[in-house]
Amino acid sequence: MGGARPSLHHGTNQSGMRDHNERVVLSLLRQHGGLAKTAIARMTGLSAQTSSIIMRMLEADELLLREEPLRGRIGQPLIPMSLNPEGAFFLGLKIGRRSADLVLIDFVGQIRSMLHMPYDYPAPEPIFRFVAEGTAEMMAGLTEKQRERIAGIGIAAPFELWKWADTVGAPQEIMDQWRNCDIRERVAALCPFPVYLQNDMTAACGAELVFGQTKDVNDFVYFYIGSFIGGGIVINGSLYAGRSGNAGALGSMPVPGADGSARQLIDVASITALEKVVTDLGRDPSPLWASPEDWGAMGDELDAWIDQAGKGIAQAVIAASSVVDFEAAIIDGWLPVSVRARIVESVRRNVETFDLEGIELPVILEGTVGIHARSLGAASLPLSDRFLLGQKIFRKGN
Repeated sequence: MGGARPSLHHGTNQSGMRDHNERVVLSLLRQHGGLAKTAIARMTGLSAQTSSIIMRMLEADELLLREEPLRGRIGQPLIPMSLNPEGAFFLGLKIGRRSADLVLIDFVGQIRSMLHMPYDYPAPEPIFRFVAEGTAEMMAGLTEKQRERIAGIGIAAPFELWKWADTVGAPQEIMDQWRNCDIRERVAALCPFPVYLQNDMTAACGAELVFGQTKDVNDFVYFYIGSFIGGGIVINGSLYAGRSGNAGALGSMPVPGADGSARQLIDVASITALEKVVTDLGRDPSPLWASPEDWGAMGDELDAWIDQAGKGIAQAVIAASSVVDFEAAIIDGWLPVSVRARIVESVRRNVETFDLEGIELPVILEGTVGIHARSLGAASLPLSDRFLLGQKIFRKGN
């Protein structure tokens, strides 16, 4: 999926087992925060000596920082270790149907820089210019040492973009340019880093997995409400992309429409559906895309859309849960937090109206990453490939 890994630590020539154990330790620290080597040994089953060696090596590679000693106990004070924000950096590119975003994050997932480019529809050449100019601008703002620690760029983009010409109102000849466009190859020609590519909704799900606050949920179905609704699947603490990279294509799930006829979830729970209603009312729909933190004053049309989306997502949750025994269904999107909360409440209310015999209903939760889930998910691709060993392999209390 990516190119050669950058040599960001001294041990790249050491054994594969040590590399595995390093990933275990880094994954554990990402999940739980600062931990002392005794806690690492207890939670991993590694010997105290092995844990100590690994943590010393990761500290020497500047991937870990020492925290203040924990005093007030018999014996030597414990010294927790935590991830060093300056340890590595990652770029993420989101190619959406209405805008593109380029983000630079550090080793703990903090956004260091972000650029946004709105458009009426995605055309290849303007987007690649945005990547070239944006990465140059971001790198210019870094020190030489920080630039050397950029571990890769991830891309989150809808697969088969050319099929969406009618839906996004784009000229078919422009969208057809994506048909024979190797996005990863084009970006690789612009950036001196390993390049990773993932479906945008799967990437958003990955952001919730890597950066989200749902740390104790090991199996969940994930819905992201954007121009079109989509999603992803996490099983056993790992993102499941499927054989084509498109697992969790929840927007294609059949659900009843407002008139009772069979529709796809994408038709009833996407922001595009709300945009059409707003446009038909003779009002400007641009805040839906330009102001995801605040859509401004909206009335009955928003209430009706939330109700319709809640019913559709509720049915999708139940259908998905009849196949996989998910612990949770997580809902996020390119929308204000208040709207997300109302949709989640609508889903909770509507799932109770179905016959649930034989199904263990998952808990319905709000996502915790928010509007930038796709771009952060893109940036998580090189992070996961280079440094992690499957998320949440350890639960709290182990």
